[in-house]
Amino acid sequence: CTHYLFIVVVAVNSTLLTINAGDYIFYTDWAWTSFVVFSISQTLMLTVGACYYLTFTGVPGTATYYALIMTVYTWIAKGAWFALGYPYDFIVTPVWLPSAMLLDLAYWATKKNKHSLILFGGVLVGMSLPLFNMVNLITVADPLETAFKYPRPTLPPYMTPIEPQLGKFYNSPVALGAGAGAVLACTFAALGCKLTTW
Repeated sequence: CTHYLFIVVVAVNSTLLTINAGDYIFYTDWAWTSFVVFSISQTLMLTVGACYYLTFTGVPGTATYYALIMTVYTWIAKGAWFALGYPYDFIVTPVWLPSAMLLDLAYWATKKNKHSLILFGGVLVGMSLPLFNMVNLITVADPLETAFKYPRPTLPPYMTPIEPQLGKFYNSPVALGAGAGAVLACTFAALGCKLTTW
């Protein structure tokens, strides 16, 4: 019972941490930088919870189920925000599901090898999620239109965004997010697996 309760707690908390991950579109001046940071945060939250759930049950497919839980929680939370007048089209696509499927595939294809899950699964999730997140970014409303429709309050001087530097990080937030995510996701996959061996 404690383990299942833990799964729910991890799913809820990872969802809370990723709910705003689509809102980088709101911060138009910081879009690329925020995209990288939020892609990595989504990658890590998905990896640690899904690997825990996967190794706890030992059944390939539970990582995808975990991602589905996160998706439904996010839809509910965003639906509540939409009812309050907040734009709903920031993140409504299930960006975690394809990456979680790759995690399941790595676990299943290597005959439930935990080390392969950590290495291969971690790299696959880390490299794929920024790509799917960019697809998500393309499908949402135009950022300038959204910014004018929902104007943000005046920022204090220390929070005023600086002009973006052209060519920084080779102008590829997907590549930067994928590279950093692939390295960090392996660590978080190991952490998720370790949580089942208290």
